[in-house]
Amino acid sequence: MTAHSRAAPDHDRFTAETERFRRELLAHCYRMVGSAHDAEDLVQETYLRAWRSYSGFEGRASIRSWLYKIATNVCLTALEPRRMRVLPSGLAGPYDGPDRPPSPVAPGEVSWLQPLPDAWIAPPAGDPAAVIVERESLRLALIASLQHLPARQRAILILREVLAFSTAETARILDTTTAAVKSGLQRARARLDELEPKPEELLEPTDQRARALLDGYIAAFERSDAALLEQVLRTDATLEATPFRDWRSGRAMCIRMLDAYVLGTPGDWRMIATTANGQPSAVVYHRNADGALRAAGVVVLAPTAAGVSRVIKFHDSALVATFGFPDVLAH
Repeated sequence: MTAHSRAAPDHDRFTAETERFRRELLAHCYRMVGSAHDAEDLVQETYLRAWRSYSGFEGRASIRSWLYKIATNVCLTALEPRRMRVLPSGLAGPYDGPDRPPSPVAPGEVSWLQPLPDAWIAPPAGDPAAVIVERESLRLALIASLQHLPARQRAILILREVLAFSTAETARILDTTTAAVKSGLQRARARLDELEPKPEELLEPTDQRARALLDGYIAAFERSDAALLEQVLRTDATLEATPFRDWRSGRAMCIRMLDAYVLGTPGDWRMIATTANGQPSAVVYHRNADGALRAAGVVVLAPTAAGVSRVIKFHDSALVATFGFPDVLAH
């Protein structure tokens, strides 16, 4: 028997034992680093390292916790030289000065948070054994808050509170003591409470009210109708967009800025509904001077029973392809 034929069954067994965790590991890496593309790369690195050390896996821990140990340490290593990913609201308070068009932050000055397509972590149809990743643990507000925690505290909080690993399991994953895990969790919870004192009750994307709010938001842009936004946004709604530092708080401020500088004329915008971070979203196209509808990014809404409380637009045309849509939309 050749070395290759001996290795083949091992690889088949490795795939059978590990592949079912890929979606939840992707969600884990995303929570850690705040970027869909980075998370995808880190999961690839996790599986590469896991395969290399698979022959030495002795089963003292479950295959799942073994994979999480590798993935968490891959993320911690990757985070060391990187800047924290943020949203505009993580930089400063809302802008309340005289009206002016949004001014972009200089390229490379800030690392921006990215949305995560729900399709990346959705279980395949007809697979009852597939793990369903909890939407609540991927809400944009939570992901943004997590990025403000020191990396190891972030890992402890996610492992304990989101993934429900025990204190002892978390200590093994992080090669630390249970006392360090307990104190790290306490500090992480306290900091998270400062950042996000009262997490909102968001409607599920499948809720008819959530879909109606998304449809209303899309219609307002496609018709360039600021009045429609009155029916969609909550009175205390916030509006922020990367790569702009300024963001707005309060429905009147949001609508005034959009009406003056963004909405344009009917037909300038086209949006297609999707979901990201367990929230109703849309990929966005803008009509260029040549008349073509070109990719312009992704918008994510936070829908509540009283209306949309938060709008986050990611002005990154590459994200449209990430969500599986074309760069140019046919007329």
